[in-house]
Amino acid sequence: MKWLTEQDIVGMIHEDVWMMEALQAAKKLQLPDWWICAGFVRTKIWDTLHYYEERSPLQDIDVIYFDKNDLKETTEKRYETILKAAAPEYPWSVKNEARMHITNQIAPYISSVDAIAKFPETATSLGVRLNEKDHIVLTAPHGINDCVQLTVRPTPFFLLDKQRMGFYRKRLSQKNWQETWPKLTINET
Repeated sequence: MKWLTEQDIVGMIHEDVWMMEALQAAKKLQLPDWWICAGFVRTKIWDTLHYYEERSPLQDIDVIYFDKNDLKETTEKRYETILKAAAPEYPWSVKNEARMHITNQIAPYISSVDAIAKFPETATSLGVRLNEKDHIVLTAPHGINDCVQLTVRPTPFFLLDKQRMGFYRKRLSQKNWQETWPKLTINET
Protein backbone atom coordinates (compact mmCIF):
# COMPACT_ATOMS: atom_id res chain seq x y z
CA MET A 1 0.00 0.00 0.00
CA LYS A 2 1.27 3.48 -0.87
CA TRP A 3 1.38 5.75 2.19
CA LEU A 4 -0.52 8.99 2.05
CA THR A 5 1.46 12.22 1.82
CA GLU A 6 0.55 15.61 3.27
CA GLN A 7 -0.53 16.61 -0.24
CA ASP A 8 -2.80 13.54 -0.42
CA ILE A 9 -4.41 14.48 2.91
CA VAL A 10 -5.01 18.06 1.81
CA GLY A 11 -6.49 16.74 -1.47
CA MET A 12 -8.83 14.33 0.34
CA ILE A 13 -10.10 17.12 2.57
CA HIS A 14 -10.48 19.49 -0.38
CA GLU A 15 -12.64 16.92 -2.18
CA ASP A 16 -14.83 16.34 0.91
CA VAL A 17 -17.72 18.81 0.74
CA TRP A 18 -18.71 18.16 4.36
CA MET A 19 -15.20 18.95 5.63
CA MET A 20 -14.84 22.02 3.43
CA GLU A 21 -18.16 23.41 4.67
CA ALA A 22 -16.95 22.95 8.25
CA LEU A 23 -13.69 24.73 7.45
CA GLN A 24 -15.55 27.60 5.76
CA ALA A 25 -17.87 27.98 8.77
CA ALA A 26 -14.92 28.08 11.19
CA LYS A 27 -13.01 30.55 9.02
CA LYS A 28 -15.93 33.00 9.14
CA LEU A 29 -15.35 33.43 12.87
CA GLN A 30 -12.01 35.10 12.02
CA LEU A 31 -10.38 33.65 15.13
CA PRO A 32 -6.67 34.21 15.75
CA ASP A 33 -4.45 31.17 15.14
CA TRP A 34 -7.46 28.91 14.48
CA TRP A 35 -7.47 25.26 13.43
CA ILE A 36 -9.92 22.36 13.19
CA CYS A 37 -7.97 19.52 14.65
CA ALA A 38 -7.72 16.05 16.12
CA GLY A 39 -10.44 13.57 15.12
CA PHE A 40 -11.67 15.75 12.27
CA VAL A 41 -8.45 15.07 10.36
CA ARG A 42 -7.44 11.71 11.85
CA THR A 43 -10.85 10.11 11.21
CA LYS A 44 -10.76 11.14 7.54
CA ILE A 45 -7.35 9.51 7.15
CA TRP A 46 -8.24 6.32 9.00
CA ASP A 47 -11.58 5.95 7.20
CA THR A 48 -9.80 6.37 3.86
CA LEU A 49 -7.14 3.79 4.76
CA HIS A 50 -9.89 1.36 5.81
CA TYR A 51 -11.73 1.97 2.51
CA TYR A 52 -14.89 3.07 4.33
CA GLU A 53 -17.51 4.58 2.07
CA GLU A 54 -19.32 6.27 4.96
CA ARG A 55 -17.75 8.69 7.40
CA SER A 56 -17.20 7.35 10.91
CA PRO A 57 -19.16 9.49 13.39
CA LEU A 58 -17.35 12.26 15.22
CA GLN A 59 -18.18 13.06 18.82
CA ASP A 60 -17.23 16.66 18.13
CA ILE A 61 -15.46 18.93 15.71
CA ASP A 62 -12.66 20.62 17.63
CA VAL A 63 -12.15 24.23 16.60
CA ILE A 64 -9.25 25.73 18.50
CA TYR A 65 -7.73 29.20 18.51
CA PHE A 66 -5.21 31.19 20.52
CA ASP A 67 -6.18 34.54 22.05
CA LYS A 68 -4.32 35.65 25.19
CA ASN A 69 -6.46 38.81 25.36
CA ASP A 70 -9.74 37.03 26.11
CA LEU A 71 -9.55 33.98 28.35
CA LYS A 72 -13.24 33.79 29.18
CA GLU A 73 -14.93 30.44 28.62
CA THR A 74 -18.11 32.34 27.81
CA THR A 75 -16.39 33.69 24.69
CA GLU A 76 -15.74 30.12 23.50
CA LYS A 77 -19.39 29.24 24.14
CA ARG A 78 -20.47 32.31 22.16
CA TYR A 79 -18.38 31.11 19.20
CA GLU A 80 -19.91 27.63 19.52
CA THR A 81 -23.39 29.19 19.48
CA ILE A 82 -22.53 31.14 16.31
CA LEU A 83 -21.25 27.97 14.62
CA LYS A 84 -24.27 25.93 15.73
CA ALA A 85 -26.61 28.56 14.33
CA ALA A 86 -24.72 28.73 11.02
CA ALA A 87 -24.16 24.96 10.64
CA PRO A 88 -26.28 23.00 13.14
CA GLU A 89 -25.50 19.63 11.54
CA TYR A 90 -21.94 19.76 12.90
CA PRO A 91 -21.05 18.82 16.52
CA TRP A 92 -19.00 21.95 17.27
CA SER A 93 -16.60 22.37 20.18
CA VAL A 94 -14.59 25.60 20.47
CA LYS A 95 -11.62 26.08 22.80
CA ASN A 96 -9.15 28.91 23.30
CA GLU A 97 -5.80 27.19 23.77
CA ALA A 98 -4.47 30.31 25.50
CA ARG A 99 -6.50 29.25 28.55
CA MET A 100 -6.54 25.46 28.25
CA HIS A 101 -3.29 25.06 30.17
CA ILE A 102 -5.28 26.03 33.27
CA THR A 103 -7.78 23.21 32.67
CA ASN A 104 -4.95 20.78 31.84
CA GLN A 105 -2.82 21.97 34.78
CA ILE A 106 0.35 22.44 32.74
CA ALA A 107 2.59 25.30 31.60
CA PRO A 108 0.93 27.75 29.18
CA TYR A 109 0.91 26.94 25.49
CA ILE A 110 2.62 29.43 23.19
CA SER A 111 0.31 28.87 20.20
CA SER A 112 -2.39 26.60 18.88
CA VAL A 113 0.21 24.42 17.15
CA ASP A 114 2.05 24.09 20.48
CA ALA A 115 -1.21 22.83 22.00
CA ILE A 116 -1.75 20.39 19.11
CA ALA A 117 1.80 19.07 19.65
CA LYS A 118 0.80 18.24 23.23
CA PHE A 119 -2.30 16.22 22.38
CA PRO A 120 -2.18 12.63 23.72
CA GLU A 121 -1.43 10.75 20.48
CA THR A 122 0.83 11.59 17.56
CA ALA A 123 -1.87 10.39 15.15
CA THR A 124 -4.31 12.90 16.66
CA SER A 125 -1.84 15.79 16.68
CA LEU A 126 -3.10 17.14 13.38
CA GLY A 127 -4.93 20.30 12.38
CA VAL A 128 -6.23 22.02 9.28
CA ARG A 129 -7.43 25.51 8.45
CA LEU A 130 -8.06 27.70 5.44
CA ASN A 131 -5.66 30.52 4.62
CA GLU A 132 -6.72 33.88 3.21
CA LYS A 133 -7.00 32.34 -0.29
CA ASP A 134 -9.09 29.42 1.02
CA HIS A 135 -6.25 26.95 0.52
CA ILE A 136 -6.03 24.19 3.12
CA VAL A 137 -3.09 24.42 5.50
CA LEU A 138 -2.14 21.24 7.40
CA THR A 139 -0.16 21.21 10.63
CA ALA A 140 1.37 17.99 11.92
CA PRO A 141 3.85 18.76 14.73
CA HIS A 142 4.88 15.08 14.95
CA GLY A 143 4.54 14.41 11.24
CA ILE A 144 1.88 12.30 9.56
CA ASN A 145 3.67 8.94 9.53
CA ASP A 146 1.97 7.43 12.57
CA CYS A 147 -1.47 8.47 11.40
CA VAL A 148 -1.03 7.22 7.82
CA GLN A 149 0.66 4.03 9.02
CA LEU A 150 -2.33 3.42 11.34
CA THR A 151 -0.15 3.56 14.43
CA VAL A 152 -1.29 5.02 17.74
CA ARG A 153 1.45 6.09 20.12
CA PRO A 154 1.81 8.79 22.77
CA THR A 155 3.29 12.17 21.94
CA PRO A 156 6.62 12.95 23.62
CA PHE A 157 4.76 15.32 25.97
CA PHE A 158 2.69 12.41 27.29
CA LEU A 159 5.46 9.83 27.13
CA LEU A 160 7.65 11.82 29.52
CA ASP A 161 5.12 11.99 32.36
CA LYS A 162 3.76 9.03 34.35
CA GLN A 163 0.47 10.76 35.21
CA ARG A 164 -0.17 11.81 31.62
CA MET A 165 0.64 8.26 30.46
CA GLY A 166 -2.04 6.99 32.85
CA PHE A 167 -4.49 9.35 31.16
CA TYR A 168 -3.25 8.18 27.74
CA ARG A 169 -3.86 4.50 28.57
CA LYS A 170 -7.30 5.24 30.03
CA ARG A 171 -8.17 7.24 26.90
CA LEU A 172 -7.11 4.34 24.64
CA SER A 173 -9.36 2.01 26.58
CA GLN A 174 -12.32 4.40 26.45
CA LYS A 175 -11.93 5.25 22.77
CA ASN A 176 -11.59 1.60 21.71
CA TRP A 177 -10.52 2.76 18.25
CA GLN A 178 -9.68 -0.74 17.03
CA GLU A 179 -13.36 -1.60 17.07
CA THR A 180 -13.94 1.06 14.40
CA TRP A 181 -10.57 0.80 12.65
CA PRO A 182 -9.30 -2.80 13.06
CA LYS A 183 -6.07 -2.23 11.11
CA LEU A 184 -4.70 0.06 13.85
CA THR A 185 -1.62 -0.83 15.84
CA ILE A 186 -1.89 0.50 19.38
CA ASN A 187 1.25 1.30 21.38
CA GLU A 188 0.57 1.76 25.08
CA THR A 189 4.05 3.16 25.73
